Amino acid sequence: MKHIVTGIVAHVDAGKTTLSEGLLFQSGGLRKMGRVDTGDAFLDPEKLEKQRGITIFSHQAELSWHDLSLTLLDTPGHVDFAAQTEQVLSVLDYAILVIEAAAGVQAYTLTLWRLLKRYHVPVFIFVNKMDQSLQQQTEIMGQLQEKLAEGCLDFTQVTQGDPAKEELEAFYESAAMQNDTVLADFLENERVTDAQLQAMIQDRELFPCFFGSALKMQGIETLLQGLARWTLAAQAPDNEDFGARVFKISHNEKGERLSWLRLTSGRLQPKDVLADGQKVNQLRQYNGLKAAPLDQALAGEVCVIPGLTGTYPGQGLGACADALSPVLAPVLNYRVEIGDLDVQVVLQALQQLEDEDPQLHVVWSEFLQEIRVQLMGQIQLEILQALLEQRFGLSLTFSQGSILYKETIKGPVEGVGHFEPLRHYAEVHLKLEPAPVGSGLSFASECPLEVLSNNWQNQVLGNLQAKEHLGVLIGAPLTDVKITLVGGKASNVHTVGGDFRQATWRAVRQGLMELKVQKQCEVLEPWYQFTLTVGQKQVGRALTDIERMHGEFQLPEEKQAATEQVVLTGTAPVAQMQNYQAKVRAYTHGQGQLECVFAGYRACHDQAAVVAQKNYSAVADLDNTPDSVFCAHGAGYPVAWDQVPKMAHYPYQNKE
Repeated sequence: MKHIVTGIVAHVDAGKTTLSEGLLFQSGGLRKMGRVDTGDAFLDPEKLEKQRGITIFSHQAELSWHDLSLTLLDTPGHVDFAAQTEQVLSVLDYAILVIEAAAGVQAYTLTLWRLLKRYHVPVFIFVNKMDQSLQQQTEIMGQLQEKLAEGCLDFTQVTQGDPAKEELEAFYESAAMQNDTVLADFLENERVTDAQLQAMIQDRELFPCFFGSALKMQGIETLLQGLARWTLAAQAPDNEDFGARVFKISHNEKGERLSWLRLTSGRLQPKDVLADGQKVNQLRQYNGLKAAPLDQALAGEVCVIPGLTGTYPGQGLGACADALSPVLAPVLNYRVEIGDLDVQVVLQALQQLEDEDPQLHVVWSEFLQEIRVQLMGQIQLEILQALLEQRFGLSLTFSQGSILYKETIKGPVEGVGHFEPLRHYAEVHLKLEPAPVGSGLSFASECPLEVLSNNWQNQVLGNLQAKEHLGVLIGAPLTDVKITLVGGKASNVHTVGGDFRQATWRAVRQGLMELKVQKQCEVLEPWYQFTLTVGQKQVGRALTDIERMHGEFQLPEEKQAATEQVVLTGTAPVAQMQNYQAKVRAYTHGQGQLECVFAGYRACHDQAAVVAQKNYSAVADLDNTPDSVFCAHGAGYPVAWDQVPKMAHYPYQNKE
């Protein structure tokens, strides 16, 4: 049988889990089709999911349809749990994007579409709830082609095998237009083969679209036929070495730590030993909450290993590389109100949840005696509180979320760090320069080996990656900077590895302080992409609010009747919009809707005010000092960052 791994993704309430139920029921995997609203959906088995009526965790199901074996990964639909969805994308052969017919392409739908493109996942589209929509298929297809891709085509008739000749010719022509080679072949032979269509789908040139109502089991069989006919089995690499990618960490009711992974090459069996020395004691395959032991897992299959430690979502095992760093990130920072509870008990509980979702970024500050976590929004906060109560019996509250700022630079600089207390020695020169938006931090070396040996260069690059670097304006994490080793100096007698750690970290900070003086440092803040729906009479109020919040907006293209709702789209700072939902409900008398999706980081709209409010002193941050240590007369002494260039031992490239 052809085996593929497919994930179902969608905007919340589009009917994603209901479609999963329909696929399982149609294929015989379920005797009775469950429902989200009655709390008996097969792929929403967790207590919290039943209570909330939404998918919170990704779940696995197995089904067979004729000669197709399908591993189905259902993912959360709410934007607050988007990080869970992104974890799954790197292990998919194909995705099914569910779109609600009446709502069409929404803001979060576009976010999912961009993520699917980033991970190069071929996509099948299922337009759901057609029975509840006044829109016709042709109208919806026009929207899909306009907002998603021209390659979105209605595959219904060609999949069912009964299109009229004129319809088939028009379909072939539209498909061929997406690929020059296929178009040339079509002009000669007047048809497009199934193999060509399969290849174009796999290459994300075509996106098959299907229509129906999952709740009423309409269009389900056609979608299964489409998956069976138009997909290609994943090609395992030629090498037989074991390779796999971890996409999920969970803990079951017995307290077992479960590592979920998809094999990319080779095979895995119980008793095998992984590269880090950990032994595979057991292999399992899950179908909902039911687990079955596996004798072996082969390339392309999804399996679970209980008992591993240290694994994390996105990790590559064996011959497989780590996945791309996640795009979606929390934008709010909360303080945990510990009260009279044992700090260690609270910290251990949060760290277990962080093990499952690394984006929580649980941090304990010894100095402040407080725990902080990072979250996407209010719904995730409520779920976190419920998880702590259910799993650990901890009733916790959290402070009002503060904004997670970042810092970057606008120009290049050479930073220098020198560390020379008695019987120690290291000097490092680093070039810091702006990098593309969203690229994070990257590290490289342009230092000749005759200046610093391979060993010392590796020490520098390793130390650059070993900590989170902070900016010097407000002490926020540094991002979008390329840091290159350009020079340095070691002592054959006195240098040890720890010396280069100190010199490296000081060099980063010294360079940032130079840029601060030049006004080349910048605070970044998170922005939302929003969709605001209000009545015609409330548009003026909405536009005034958006301008006051320093946002940008697009007006509707067509004038709408006074009785209709108006949809405004745009972007605005999270700091300004995080409490705006309540105001929208108030001035629209409960009729308005606001949907916000994280849209990345941009320059802070009120940097001076943020810097003043944070009152951060970079030179007083002793854990991240920009100063250096030199030695004279048998003793080390500190040198302020602005005096380091004139005292550096290795030639300072920018020294005047």
